Amino acid sequence: MISLRNKWTLITGASSGIGEAFAHELAAQGSHLIVVARSEAKLIALSEKLQREHHIQVEVIVSDLSQEGSPARLYQQCVERGLSLDILINNAGFATYGLFEQLSGARQHEEVMLNVLAVVDLTHLFLPDMLSRNSGVVINVASTAGFQPLPNMAVYGATKAFVLSFTQALWEENRKRGVQFLALCPGSTETEFFDIVGANEASVGKRDTPQNVVQVALRSLQAKKVYAIPGFRNYISAQLPRFLSAKQMLFIVGRMLRTRH
Repeated sequence: MISLRNKWTLITGASSGIGEAFAHELAAQGSHLIVVARSEAKLIALSEKLQREHHIQVEVIVSDLSQEGSPARLYQQCVERGLSLDILINNAGFATYGLFEQLSGARQHEEVMLNVLAVVDLTHLFLPDMLSRNSGVVINVASTAGFQPLPNMAVYGATKAFVLSFTQALWEENRKRGVQFLALCPGSTETEFFDIVGANEASVGKRDTPQNVVQVALRSLQAKKVYAIPGFRNYISAQLPRFLSAKQMLFIVGRMLRTRH
């Protein structure tokens, strides 16, 4: 069993949703935390609550990881504070919704920077320290969106497919070197995600709770799984590309995600 007590965990996107749920659960299990997000006020409130309730240490780092150079600055802040990371949870991300050419190019660029490059950069920065100790965990939050292309969410689906593939490859590279990787692939979840997207029609199926998603992730980590899909229906939908043609999948998903205006 993986013990979290007195380990140091860094969580990106920790101010709400799945990231915040990870913070609460890991703090309850005795892990010290480095919480990262853009909102300083939310992080400070979370930090004070977790320290008061669980008597752990919490470091707050404000960072917009969609901006060039932010992962390197985040890593450097950890070094300067003398923080040696045991667990990295790359959770921060967002989606855009609509026809590709009609969406802001700058916004989609930030989407790729946060969903893909921040995950790659932070993993590349923190992994060598873990390997030097032959111990560590990296959880990358992908999505059921990573199992097939998403018309009207083209960039988001592609970023999550990258995270899924990237994490699976690193699972194999590192499974005998002491560092465990897990791709967490939730479906629709009760978070601020769809408020940021600005389209409830992008939500498919019944929404899960962030707390359940985190519990599935931790159980899957204990089982040394490569990826985890919370929810039976989500699991089944993720397997459909194995049995249907690419055109059939695109037709089905396109109908589900088509814009209403």
